[in-house]
Amino acid sequence: MKQPSNRLSALLRASLLSVLLASAGLVALPAALAQETSAAKGRPALMLANVYRPGVVLKDYWVSEKYDGVRGFWDGEKLLTRGGERVMAPAWFTAGWPKTPMDGELWAGRGQFSKAVSTVRQQTPSATTDADWRGMRFMVFDLPAQPGSFTERIPPLNALVAQIKQPWVVAVAQYRVADHAALQAQLKKTVKLGGEGLMLHRGDSLYKGLRNDDLLKVKTHEDAEARVIAHIPGKGKNAGRLGALLVEMPAEAGKPALRFKLGTGLSDAQRNNPPPIGTLVTYRYRGLNDSGIPRFASFMRVREDGLN
Repeated sequence: MKQPSNRLSALLRASLLSVLLASAGLVALPAALAQETSAAKGRPALMLANVYRPGVVLKDYWVSEKYDGVRGFWDGEKLLTRGGERVMAPAWFTAGWPKTPMDGELWAGRGQFSKAVSTVRQQTPSATTDADWRGMRFMVFDLPAQPGSFTERIPPLNALVAQIKQPWVVAVAQYRVADHAALQAQLKKTVKLGGEGLMLHRGDSLYKGLRNDDLLKVKTHEDAEARVIAHIPGKGKNAGRLGALLVEMPAEAGKPALRFKLGTGLSDAQRNNPPPIGTLVTYRYRGLNDSGIPRFASFMRVREDGLN
């Protein structure tokens, strides 16, 4: 058997080391390896968003509403969550859908995130399940397998959704804004109407299953995710129940994972029955302090693993 070259052996060792270090949370996985690892774990390689910051060249981006639901991926045969879990939607919901993969959001309406999550999590078809799905929409915002830039993918997307001819399958409207002031005005209008925020999609970007600046989220606040690693007992009025969650932020390239307490924003029900150790939670915050810890962090909700 032919032995690999020294160079090839070195590359293989480096790749293996990167995966091992990333698994331990010590480094971020390189982009190409991250995409391959995601596929290997059964998760669809979806494009993920960074956070918008002033200074971004807005003429390069399309703008759309950010729908607060459950990320849905139609692989041409079945509907999956971001985590690769099968969504057991009623047969009528996906009847006649094309073989073309579609990336979108399973959405129950503005301010109805909890309803969207509970509907998507239902595994046993019933009359109740069917009624819940009647209120759902699949908001399609991209075609992962379609060649060309995002700008070039928009017309085929609109045409495909039109061909499906189902009112619950909707092509997300894309538009342009002139500058930061116009973007903020649109954000304010969307939030006032009950929307979560906006999305920016770079017009010349190809579809890549990575997190980068080709896709940006615009909100009135910053939010992120962290994993629960301990429950801190409460004091005073919270004696005998949860006082705060000790959470850990994911490690970034060249930076270690950071831990902090998350006590604000928890309901009485959550203090009495805390999110289990290992749960991924979403929190909002206002910038970072010098050590990298979020300032004024407040618990928002449990992120149903693999859903949103």
